[in-house]
Amino acid sequence: MEQKDQKGYHKLLVWQRARELVLLVYQKTENFPKAEEFGLKGQLRRASVSVVLNTVEGYRKSSIKEYLHFLNIADGSLSELEAALEITLDLSFLTKEDYELLEAKRREVGYLLFRLIKSLKK
Repeated sequence: MEQKDQKGYHKLLVWQRARELVLLVYQKTENFPKAEEFGLKGQLRRASVSVVLNTVEGYRKSSIKEYLHFLNIADGSLSELEAALEITLDLSFLTKEDYELLEAKRREVGYLLFRLIKSLKK
């Protein structure tokens, strides 16, 4: 992976931080109740992965318009993740500390995504 770090989407800070978010989500949802395997646990994981995959898919498109389309989908997944994290906190599936860690990373990714979208719209 060392050589890839300097190429294509790998050099995008938003992609790097979104990937970190996915790893955190997977770690922090590992001990969710078994009944949540296809519920909130699965939804949190899918939403976080969606941010990474849509960022990559958009990067590979041939036009700015298409790229923006996929980045907007990624942004929607971040909003979905935000709501799901709030619910998991309400249900005590996450500690307050874990929630705050995940939410801080989600906000960081959201800010970077916003800046990328804004720069592409210029």
